[in-house]
Amino acid sequence: MRSIEIYDTTLRDGSQGEGVNFSLEDKLAITQRLDAAGIDFIEGGYPLSNPKDSQYFARVRGLKLSHSRVVAFGMTRRRGMGAADDPGMKALLEAGTAVVTIVGKTSAFHVAEVLGVSREENLAMIADTVSFLTAQEREVFYDAEHFFDGWKLDRQYAAETILAAARSGATRIVLCDTNGGTLPHQIAELVRDACAVLREADLDVRLGIHCHNDCDVAVANTLAGVEAGAVQVQGTINGIGERCGNADLISVVANLDLKLPGHRVLGGTGTRHLTELSRFVYETANMVYRPEQPFVGVSAFAHKGGMHVHAVAKATESYEHIPPEAVGNERRILVSELSGRSNIQALVTRPDVRDDRALLDRVLAEVCRLENEGWQFEAAAASFDLLVDRCAGTFRPPFEKLAYNVSVESRGGSAAQRGSGGPGDAIEAVGSAAEVIRTEATVKLIVAGSIRHEVAEGDGPVNALDAALRKALEPVYPALAGMSLLDYKVRVINAQEGTAAKVRVSIESTDGEKVWGTVGVSENVIEASWLALADAFSFHLARTSAGN
Repeated sequence: MRSIEIYDTTLRDGSQGEGVNFSLEDKLAITQRLDAAGIDFIEGGYPLSNPKDSQYFARVRGLKLSHSRVVAFGMTRRRGMGAADDPGMKALLEAGTAVVTIVGKTSAFHVAEVLGVSREENLAMIADTVSFLTAQEREVFYDAEHFFDGWKLDRQYAAETILAAARSGATRIVLCDTNGGTLPHQIAELVRDACAVLREADLDVRLGIHCHNDCDVAVANTLAGVEAGAVQVQGTINGIGERCGNADLISVVANLDLKLPGHRVLGGTGTRHLTELSRFVYETANMVYRPEQPFVGVSAFAHKGGMHVHAVAKATESYEHIPPEAVGNERRILVSELSGRSNIQALVTRPDVRDDRALLDRVLAEVCRLENEGWQFEAAAASFDLLVDRCAGTFRPPFEKLAYNVSVESRGGSAAQRGSGGPGDAIEAVGSAAEVIRTEATVKLIVAGSIRHEVAEGDGPVNALDAALRKALEPVYPALAGMSLLDYKVRVINAQEGTAAKVRVSIESTDGEKVWGTVGVSENVIEASWLALADAFSFHLARTSAGN
């Protein structure tokens, strides 16, 4: 087995992505999770760049990591200055990591136009920096920035830069596709060329690969680099990073472990934790999941087309390249107007319905009708279950709506009335505590044969409706006390209709153990919310009464 080192730069390169920001505690938490996942190297940041990164290196020493080695990142010494006097070198040593990654210029264009030094000075900066750090008993990885562009421009000079780092003691030469503009066949060719240069110089230094995703081939480029001889891959969890991001280590690891026999990654721990790791980083970074993300996205093993679902029911490998469990994911069967009877059959939980072809056809027809009106059941399995019960004629509503009313009252004059008329006064008045908004909901229901009429206030119309429903139902159904709402989303369906457009409300609820989704659609956002709320309550009560 050929061991491939996994080098994670989520905390440094990943944090440079637009909208990505990690607190110090976030970085420490991610470090622990990466270590548990078997990541070999964790690049913690650039200790000279900001106080947070320097604090990270001070704090990370207190963590008990079982596998990962933390790496400090820095640049070659400044021009015209000895390495021992360079503030960056001092910061790297103070970080206290056994491994240091140094980035240096490989492209003659960048040396002249960006760095503004002679070619000879750039080579000296590389050699001096690596030599100084190795003399301080640090293992040095050298990131050859813009390697592929530099090699195409001036092969001889690019070779001199990596030789300077290797001869000075670097143990890894990492070839960087910094602009992300190189294609896989070019990556493979140039990695082999770099291997040959080091071999001809009789230098036993191994290569790494670091790819950006500007052409949407960072993962393919990384795999091409490994096939051509690289033993270390650098990237980020979920591919986050500057511009279009970095190579996604989730996909890289999954492909190396599951698709390319002969490679050993993550210390042999396997890939079943990849989905959990991916979502942990998304949650910590307060980012939205990418549903279509390969291997770990919620849609990665979701089947919607009727033909697909029919085939998967017979043989999962017909439309799945790996078992979803191999990466900790799960199969999902979706229902929509594109579905066939197989979709419905796969989703229903009642055995008597699965074998009733006429009933399945009725359910499918109702799904198609409702989806044409804007309903969507992909994230509303509870509403779908209730729809099946209604089509089967077995739905027994735990309550019946007679009427509801929601009122919103704004107390206090408008900003213009409260201000003196000047723009500054109006702006100040908008945020004034004198503005009080009060929301009240009234519900009138038939519950267990009796009419219940209750009123409640809330922070908004949906919260008020939820509170009023609970007041009416909990005396009869005490199990509702354990149910709460997790999420509430509103989507405009036909935006061209303006304020008369239909809206779709999706609600997630939980009882502390399970989570279920419901949906409602109407031109009136309050009515759509009521429909989704009513389904959420009905589903919970039906399940608890059945002992599920």
